[in-house]
Amino acid sequence: MKRLLRLVPWLFLALFACEIIVVMMPKKEGQYHTRAFGRLPVLLNGRIQPFDSVARNSLLQIRSTGDVPIEQVPSWKFWHHPKKLRSSEWLLEVMARPDVADTRPIFLIHHSDLLGELKLQDKGIARSGLRYYTFNELKALVPEISEQGRKASELKTEQQSTFQKQVTKLANALSLYQRLKVTLQPEGSADFGREMAVFWQNLPAARVAAQASESGKEFDKEALHRVSKTLGEIQQMAQFGYPLVAPPLDPAAARNQWVNAGTSLMESSRTGEVHPALTNLIAMATAYHQEKPDDFNRAVADYRAWLAPGFPKELKKGEAEFYYNDVKSFLHAMIIYIFAFVLACGALLTLTTTPNVSEALRRSAFYLVILAGVVHTFGLVFRMVLENRPPVTNLYSSAIFIGWGAMVLGLILERVYRVGIGCIVASLTGFITLMIAHNLALGGDTMEMLRAVLDTNFWLATHVVVITLGYSSTFAAGLLAMVYICLGVFTPLLRLPIAAGGNAVALAASKGGRSAAGGMPAGSVSEREAWTTLGKALSRMVYGIVCFATLFSFIDTVLGGIWADQSWGRFWGWDPKENGALLIVLWNAVILHARWGGMVRDRGIMNLAVFGNIVTSFSWFGVNMLGIGLHSYGFMDEAFKWLMIFIGSQLLVMAAGLLPLRLWRSFRTEETPPPAAPAQTDGKPVPA
Repeated sequence: MKRLLRLVPWLFLALFACEIIVVMMPKKEGQYHTRAFGRLPVLLNGRIQPFDSVARNSLLQIRSTGDVPIEQVPSWKFWHHPKKLRSSEWLLEVMARPDVADTRPIFLIHHSDLLGELKLQDKGIARSGLRYYTFNELKALVPEISEQGRKASELKTEQQSTFQKQVTKLANALSLYQRLKVTLQPEGSADFGREMAVFWQNLPAARVAAQASESGKEFDKEALHRVSKTLGEIQQMAQFGYPLVAPPLDPAAARNQWVNAGTSLMESSRTGEVHPALTNLIAMATAYHQEKPDDFNRAVADYRAWLAPGFPKELKKGEAEFYYNDVKSFLHAMIIYIFAFVLACGALLTLTTTPNVSEALRRSAFYLVILAGVVHTFGLVFRMVLENRPPVTNLYSSAIFIGWGAMVLGLILERVYRVGIGCIVASLTGFITLMIAHNLALGGDTMEMLRAVLDTNFWLATHVVVITLGYSSTFAAGLLAMVYICLGVFTPLLRLPIAAGGNAVALAASKGGRSAAGGMPAGSVSEREAWTTLGKALSRMVYGIVCFATLFSFIDTVLGGIWADQSWGRFWGWDPKENGALLIVLWNAVILHARWGGMVRDRGIMNLAVFGNIVTSFSWFGVNMLGIGLHSYGFMDEAFKWLMIFIGSQLLVMAAGLLPLRLWRSFRTEETPPPAAPAQTDGKPVPA
């Protein structure tokens, strides 16, 4: 049995490691080389990115998912994965087969008043309490939605009602979808390549007729008529086309002067020279529309071959970002984190009953947190390389980095006190912060160009990173305090003896047995000093992390003042974000002074640390929601509800922490100590 328990951690590790290896392995192309198409570079939001990122970010804004299910499966069939359109496939369908794309349920509408206003209650597809609609179902309502969205957008965000915010979001989603349709060809074109060939053929005669008309001479009206329809469609593409797909003909002269397809075609109609990129892109759209995979694959390969000599960096960037999107490292890290959290909780709760099982679960959780941390680090570093920036550039990346920092702190704690609590901190914080990052990504591109004040790598690598480490450590201390309160109120585990050196949980008393009052091993003074309780260990953890958080928060405040002086000409301006950062420093200092002055003991420190979560969350998100100040660029109004829920949960934990000690199971004197049983570390008994 013991041998089997020793193998359990390695089995869990092997299972998830195999999954990660499979995810990271190259994948084969299908009939259409849509993956190769998804790697092709475009310019959007001020940066080079692949078609796949355009598709993924657009879907996140429209549907809040990165792909489109094309098969409806009942929720109870959780083992059956429905077929999905990947992001690049969906984008190709929108651009080349809009009649099919219009039948996909991609528009998410969940506001009851908006559904009632648009009379959509009995339409669409219901999925997990949400409703999705096709463009065909909304087409007749587009003018009304656009008008209501326009009126709502004239108000400041903080003045808009929930209904107005939702109608604005829907109007923007419809506008984005319609702009994507005219990226490579006019909507409804069956053979745009042939249409353009006829257009070029008729263009010289049309030019002559236009010049004659301007001179007041007789002109051939039919010649102008033959090109007018196509010219109008090109003008529409130039006005509404979303991504800039045509690179400059001379990369040495103007490497970043990309234009959309319509603008490039308009320029070609003046010069008579067709851009080679447009020739290939139009060929792709036509071949995909006509369901000719060989022609489509050939056009993709030809375009890539044309790009390779002049735009090798752009091609490499497109391929790298496509791989980053495809691997979804943060999603897989999140899955491993939550599994590790369950195992760590199981290890903690079985300490006093089945110590051998508890140790197997603890080691399993520890190994899985390490694996999740490796995947998390891989995604973090990969993103830094893609952006050529330090790890924190916006709210999205700050959530990723805060989770990473808390994960590292949790692993360090687990190496010192091997009871599973460090694993709980690492896994739970990692999971929650990556979940926050996922929701922040619903706004679109998370690698957009930085504001001028942030576009300084030195300060991004110092001030912003240091303050994020301050957030991480303060949250880690608060989470440990929550563990202390929950264990103290609901379990007797705070009295559990553990080795002071952190080698293992000691469920067996040393030579003389266990003392009845504190559950500590009896024996000589030197023997008793080799032990502590889980409660005391948690108190030491929180104290050490608060010291760490205070140091980093203070250093960050100084660095922020220096940066502010260089950017805005003053060290301090009482900006809301500056005030929030200062609050973290002051609150951590309050905790330390209260402890040093003897004003609070273990339980008081824990309540103060939990309140630190509220202070930090306000500094991280709350001040942005005020919509004022020089740091309001991360405004996230949708997060207000969740911030209030989080603050409410912390107040409830503090209320539990303030209960009289007689109501805490860990401090009931009449309750017998936890039963004794031999403990093990790495399969070896702990010496008495």
